[in-house]
Amino acid sequence: MIHSFTKFKEKLMNYFFLLVATTSISILAMITLFLFKEGLPIFEKVGIKAFIFGNYWYPTADPAHFGIFPLIIGSVSVTLISALISIPLGVMTAIYLSEIASSRLREIVKPVVELLASLPSVVIGFFGMVIVAPFLQDHFNIATGLNMFNAAIMLAFMSIPTICTISEDALYSVPASLKEASLALGATSFETIVKVTLPAALSGISTAIILGLSRAIGETMVVLMVAGGAAMVPGSIFDPVRPLPGSIAAEMAEAPYRGDHYYALFAIGIVLFIFTFCFNIIADYLSNKYRQTGDATL
Repeated sequence: MIHSFTKFKEKLMNYFFLLVATTSISILAMITLFLFKEGLPIFEKVGIKAFIFGNYWYPTADPAHFGIFPLIIGSVSVTLISALISIPLGVMTAIYLSEIASSRLREIVKPVVELLASLPSVVIGFFGMVIVAPFLQDHFNIATGLNMFNAAIMLAFMSIPTICTISEDALYSVPASLKEASLALGATSFETIVKVTLPAALSGISTAIILGLSRAIGETMVVLMVAGGAAMVPGSIFDPVRPLPGSIAAEMAEAPYRGDHYYALFAIGIVLFIFTFCFNIIADYLSNKYRQTGDATL
């Protein structure tokens, strides 16, 4: 009887977890269906090519223009510049914490880095407006400090904790025997880090980078506050831009319900969904690829 009761509890838990997993997948599927349902109607009036590669975003003009190419360029440019800042800083900080820093220093620095990830995006955006924007405007002699470079700095500031934390965990999980074998063969600590530890942890580091960039490209409040809000193709890193999430946040409240402007904003959401979906696919591919490489090496 006890054995039967145990089997019943196991089946009950299996059904419970199946229900939880099914609920999560169903919610995601419903959100995706709603997004496409509300976004696809705009393509009946504006072709996909004209929507993606159009140079003018004037949804309230007569006639309206729904070209999001400047918005895409703004999002991609801000994300790439933030990546150039956040990836080296995040990965090198993770290497320092896992391989070089003392245990006492690690116990102090790591919680501080993780605490940065909990800062509200509106606080980071406010910091960019009040502190960084005047600094850029004064020291670089530009018209406004609310521009692409300011937004990239703030997004990098948001991405570094994610990249650092996940990369540090990946580096820390590398078996100590690999490092000890490298040192025993005469390699220096630096050579061990570069040739042994980093390749073994490359799967986790790649995932950390992709997740950090996914957060950057989907961030709304920061780019809305510090990017400048100009829907035009930038000529330099100090030009104001309007990334995709900023347009949705700034205009959704003003768009007539079920109007062309409304549908166009949901279509922008579809483009963002595709971007983040591709990022996740790349992260999964890199994670599996380098995990298999590491297993083969081991």
